[in-house]
Amino acid sequence: MQRTAFLAAAALWLVAGPCAAAPLAAYGELPSIEEAAISPDGTLIAASISDGDKRSILVVRASDDQPVANLRAGTAKVRDLQWAGSSHLLVTSSVTGEVVDLRAPNTEWYMVLDFNLKTGSSRNILDNAEGALDAVSDSPAIRILGGKPYAFVQALHFVDNLGRVSVFKVELDTDSDTLVIDGAPSTDEWAVGPDGQPLAESRYDASHSAWSLRVKHGADWRVAQTVDTGYGSKGLLGLGRDGRSVLVSASKDGKEALREFSADTQAWGEPFGAEDGVEPIFDPVTEQLIGTHALVGDADDYQFLAPLDRQIWAATVKAFPGQRVTLQNLSADHEKLLVRVDSPTDSPAYAVVDIATGKASYLGNVYDGLTADDVAPVQSVAFKATDGEPISGYLTLPRGKDAKNLPLIVFPHGGPAVRDEPGFDWWAQAMAAQGYAVLQVNYRGSDGFGWKFLSAGFGEWGHKMQTDLSDGVRYLAGQGTIDPKRVCIVGASYGGYAALAGATLDPGVYRCAVSVAGISDLRRFVAWAKDRSDVSTERYWTRYMGADGLKDPHLETISPADHVDKTTVPILLIHGKDDTVVPFEQSQEMADALEKAGQPTQIVVLKHEDHWLSHGDTRLQMLQATIDFLEKNNPPG
Repeated sequence: MQRTAFLAAAALWLVAGPCAAAPLAAYGELPSIEEAAISPDGTLIAASISDGDKRSILVVRASDDQPVANLRAGTAKVRDLQWAGSSHLLVTSSVTGEVVDLRAPNTEWYMVLDFNLKTGSSRNILDNAEGALDAVSDSPAIRILGGKPYAFVQALHFVDNLGRVSVFKVELDTDSDTLVIDGAPSTDEWAVGPDGQPLAESRYDASHSAWSLRVKHGADWRVAQTVDTGYGSKGLLGLGRDGRSVLVSASKDGKEALREFSADTQAWGEPFGAEDGVEPIFDPVTEQLIGTHALVGDADDYQFLAPLDRQIWAATVKAFPGQRVTLQNLSADHEKLLVRVDSPTDSPAYAVVDIATGKASYLGNVYDGLTADDVAPVQSVAFKATDGEPISGYLTLPRGKDAKNLPLIVFPHGGPAVRDEPGFDWWAQAMAAQGYAVLQVNYRGSDGFGWKFLSAGFGEWGHKMQTDLSDGVRYLAGQGTIDPKRVCIVGASYGGYAALAGATLDPGVYRCAVSVAGISDLRRFVAWAKDRSDVSTERYWTRYMGADGLKDPHLETISPADHVDKTTVPILLIHGKDDTVVPFEQSQEMADALEKAGQPTQIVVLKHEDHWLSHGDTRLQMLQATIDFLEKNNPPG
C-alpha cells in the first residue's frame, strides 16, 4: 500500500518547503501528521499537518483523498480534533500565558475553535458565553439533539468574581452559548448525559483531601461516593455503557480498573478491565463506553463490549500483519477506523480501514521525511536490578553496525508515572541514526506494570530508580553489546532529573549528561508546584520523592544542584523559557551551581518554548544541540 496519499493532497494546500538538508531535521521537526480524525459518517478525514514548523488543518474526502477545506493554524499548538456531525470540526489548541485579572500563574490555556465547513468560517467556541473565560477545562462533549450539533463545554464562569467550573451549551449552527449549570467552588469536572443534561459532577476539597462524586437522580443530586484521596481528584472518565452511568477509576487486585455508577439504580457495578493502565474507548457519537485498551507487556490488549466490534477490530489488526496497530477513532457505524500503524521496519503511519469494502489504505507517514532506511530496529530487553527487581525496556540499535561494543545513550522517560512503549520514538531514533545504541528503561515507579511496581518507586528518586538505569548499562556491557566506557545519559522532565542525578548521585557510569527541562532542586520545585495548585500537589511529589514535607532534609540529599561537587563530567542543560510544568529556573539554578563549583556546563535557552517541545524550530534546536554535545563528548565513531 502507498503511504503518501494524504500528504500528496496536502501539497495542494501547502507551499512546499525545502527538503531536509540533513537526516536530523526529518526526526526533529514537527511530525508531518500530528492529529487525525474521521467524521461520524465516514466521508471526511481531518488532520493537523505541518511543513516541519507551521501547522494547517486539512480536510479531505475519505473516498479519494481530494481536499475539501483547509484551515491555516500557523504556529498554533494543535492538541486535538473532534467532529460534531460532518459540518463542524472542533480544533483544540493551547497557548502559554497568564491572566492578570485572575492572578493566575503562567500556565497552559486550552481553547476550542469551531471550524464550520459549510460557511468556511471559524470562531472561538466560547465567544458568546457571557461571564466565561474563553478557555476550556476539558474536551467538549458533542451531542446531536433534534438533528442539530451541540458542544457542551466546561469552562470557568465567574460568580461573585470567583471562577467556577461550569457547563455551557453551544449550538454550533447558530453560535449561541447558554449557561447550563454552575459548579461549586470545589467542582473540577462534569459529565453530560445523552440528552445534554448534566449527569455527574466531580468535586475535590483540597483542604480536607476529599474527593466526592455527585450524580443526578431525578431532580436531585446525590453523593455517590466520598473518598479521602490525599493526592488529588479522581475526576471522571466519561459515560458508561448505557449512557445513564458514569465511569471512574477503581482498583482491583492491585491494578487499575474501571467502575460504573448508575444514575438510575444509584448503585456501583463491579470493577472491570483490570489491567494496569487500562483506558476506556468511547463511541464517536454517543460518547458511551464501547471497550477498553491496555498495553500488557509489549502487546496491545483491546477488549470491545459488542461481538461485532470485536470482529471488526480483529479484521483491522489482520490488515497489518507484524505491526503495532492502535485505534485513533472510528465512524458512527464503527465500519471505518482510523488507526496508527507502527512498523518494526518503517516509520509510523496513519491508515483507514473500511470494513464494508474490505480495504485498508494509508493516509501517509507521521514523519514524511523518513524512509525505511532511516528507521533503526528496536528490541525488548529484560534484566534484573541489583536487588533482584525485574526491569524491562527497549533497546534501539544503530543500523549498519554490529551489536557489539557500541556507544550507548541511556534515555529515561519522564513522568515518572508513565512508561516507554514499543514502537517508533523520534528522539531515540534520531540518536540511533547518529550511531548510538539507545536504552529506554521502564524503571521502578513506572506506570503500566501494576501498583506494586509503581509504588516500589516511592522514595527512590536518586536511589533505586536511578540504579535501575545504571543496572541496565551493566547488563548490556555484560552482554558485550555496549562499551561501558562510552555511555551518556539524556532525558527530559523527570528524565532530565535522572540525567542530572546520573552525573551527580551515581557518578562513574556516564561520560556526559543532557537534561532537557529537568528538575535540579526538589524542594524549590515542590514549593513552586504547591504554590500553583494546592497541598495535594505537595503530597503527591513528596510521596514519590520519599520526603516528609518540604522541610525534610532528604530533598537536599537527592537534589542534583546540591551535589555538583561530585561530578566531573560535562553537562548540557536545555530548557524552554515558557515551561509551565518544570520552571526554567530549575535549569538556571543548576547552571549557576555548576559554574560556582568550576564544573563544565552549557545551557541552551529555547525561547517561547513549552514543556512539550511544541514548536518545530525550537524542537529541532534542542535535538541539534543534544547531538552536537554527544558527538563532542562521546563520539560514536
